[in-house]
Amino acid sequence: MLPSNVSDAAPVTFVLAGIPGMEELHVWLSIPFCSMYVAALLGNGVLLLVVWAERSLHQPMYLFLCMLAATDLVLSTTTVPKMLALFWFGAGEISFDACLAQMFFLHSSSLTESVILLAMAFDRFMAICHPLRYTAVMTPATVTKLGLAGLLRSCCIILPCVFLLRRLPFCGHRLVPHTYCEHMGIARLACADISANVVYGLAGPLAAAVLDLLLIAASYARILRALFRLPSQTARHRAFSTCISHLWVIFLLYAPAFFTVLTHRFGRDIPRHVHILLANLYVLFPPLLNPIVYGVRTQQIREKVVKVLLCPTAHPLRE
Repeated sequence: MLPSNVSDAAPVTFVLAGIPGMEELHVWLSIPFCSMYVAALLGNGVLLLVVWAERSLHQPMYLFLCMLAATDLVLSTTTVPKMLALFWFGAGEISFDACLAQMFFLHSSSLTESVILLAMAFDRFMAICHPLRYTAVMTPATVTKLGLAGLLRSCCIILPCVFLLRRLPFCGHRLVPHTYCEHMGIARLACADISANVVYGLAGPLAAAVLDLLLIAASYARILRALFRLPSQTARHRAFSTCISHLWVIFLLYAPAFFTVLTHRFGRDIPRHVHILLANLYVLFPPLLNPIVYGVRTQQIREKVVKVLLCPTAHPLRE
């Protein structure tokens, strides 16, 4: 039977435990985690700066790339600073509201990345399969609407998780065996039935991500078929190179995400610290590698990065 006053049962704070069984390695683990976080900040920051500064890059593909970089920054910044504070200073306490906020931004930014990748696939589909209609369809207004729609969809999917957690009474221990707050990690601390949290927490976000992935796969099936029909080998190579960069980014997001979810739900024999290490890498690897993949494989970005960073005095950024 639930307590008569659920709000009184809600804890003032939770305590993040870090990586159970590896507490003595927290300081050492913080070194690669901090390095990856700083590199992600620099890489995504430079990417945003270059696209903003260069008018020639104000095209749908690069604008979507900026959205992806901004979402990557939210994904990593939501979790990593608190994780490092825990590793360095033992500052594991986090208020109930801050924990819910961290959970919301973590999951919503992850879903936003998914829908941005879908928008990027649609952009490549229009550019390769319907080039004559591309400029008419992929206008700045369309890009803005797609970005806002993706953000709104992600928030609407994750917001019910906040209310599902707020309705729960927390009358037991406050220790979260993780480095950050995530939906099921919080729900398992409740002293009540969490069936609704389990069902919605798995079905809602997973269904959205799977739908995005299926639509991306359908888009790329059409794109690949169109690529092989291009008469010019140079045009075919250029389009294929752009698509490869996008496919790498898709792999970097979905592979660790699905692996983390599936091992978390079904990998009961996998040690707890392995689950948490994988979850930490999930919030670090995509933000770290996405700008590297596009920077290395996209000639326009490489050239503009050199121009902006090495020739700042001749750049219109100062105007």
